[in-house]
Amino acid sequence: MLIGVPKEIKSQESRVGLTPASARELTSRGHQVWVEAGAGSVIGLPDEDYVAAGATICGTAKEIFSQADMIVKVKEPQPGEIAMLRPGQILYTYLHLAPDPRQAAGLIESGAVCIAYETITGPGGGLPLLAPMSEVAGRMSIQVAAAHLEIPRGGMGLLLAGVPGVAAAHVVILGAGVVGTNALQMAVGMGARVTVIDRDVDRLRHLDLTFGNRITTLHSSAHAIEASVAAADAVIGAVLIPGAAAPRLVTREMISKMRKGAVVVDVAIDQGGCFETSHATTHAQPTYVVDGVVHYCVANMPGAVARTSTFALNNATIAHAIALADKGWKRALAENAHLRAGLNVCQGHVTHKAVAKALGFPYRPAEEFAP
Repeated sequence: MLIGVPKEIKSQESRVGLTPASARELTSRGHQVWVEAGAGSVIGLPDEDYVAAGATICGTAKEIFSQADMIVKVKEPQPGEIAMLRPGQILYTYLHLAPDPRQAAGLIESGAVCIAYETITGPGGGLPLLAPMSEVAGRMSIQVAAAHLEIPRGGMGLLLAGVPGVAAAHVVILGAGVVGTNALQMAVGMGARVTVIDRDVDRLRHLDLTFGNRITTLHSSAHAIEASVAAADAVIGAVLIPGAAAPRLVTREMISKMRKGAVVVDVAIDQGGCFETSHATTHAQPTYVVDGVVHYCVANMPGAVARTSTFALNNATIAHAIALADKGWKRALAENAHLRAGLNVCQGHVTHKAVAKALGFPYRPAEEFAP
């Protein structure tokens, strides 16, 4: 199989779909790997390393899209990339389709076989290809919140950890999954006062046993969220429903009751965001202010630490890339229900139930295409 790796073109995105080590895993099995020139150069992965791994360097993305059997990316394809997809071509990347009907319509029209990292499941449960980026984003969210509480970045001038005689900042984390737990670890480590809210009591019990009286745990309810957000200096939105749009847990009214210069970080923005006041931003212009509250809603947060993110992502994605290349998509998906759960769009049809429901599109089970 010919596997193509184009350079990412989303704003401020420097991650790359395959590292040289991952390319070598594929070329050593007899596959061809074509990499666009400079795809990994920003993060210290020069073209020479890919050549040493057996890959071929191509001058343009057009050349790659026109020839490759499978495209391996990081972020969702941009309009120009969607236009280059071919019927039957495999697209293996993050898609986050639920809040993006335009992208979904483009992928449907392309006839491509679109497999989304974020909905592939794991034998032990969870979303193992989403987890590494969730870990990165969760940890970054606290760094971001701490920085934007500073006056030069629009915040109220608060040090996250406080100092002796001055209270630490109060961080509220909505969701105790992978993002929330990693945010919690960072916030506690940096000395903040932390409240974590989740609807899974068993998960809260586990966190309470782990962190003890260093954190406060609350069962999710409209009242608990409203009261906690009003008292927060920083709120981290870390909720997720696999494949579906994120629930809007924080209303505009709640935002209006926060202190001026408080910060909200919406890590759920890839799935539409969990604050009513959220809209996607970029690393070039990461924040905006609503009712005096700083909003950080960058849709590709891990792109800011692209080297760490690329290696972490490849650790999770390469096994399925090998299976798709070795077996072809029909056999690979038929033999692996977890990989089949990643099939979002196939040959003109939406094949993930949550995505179809969120977008109002007709749904066709993935099993119809990979029985």
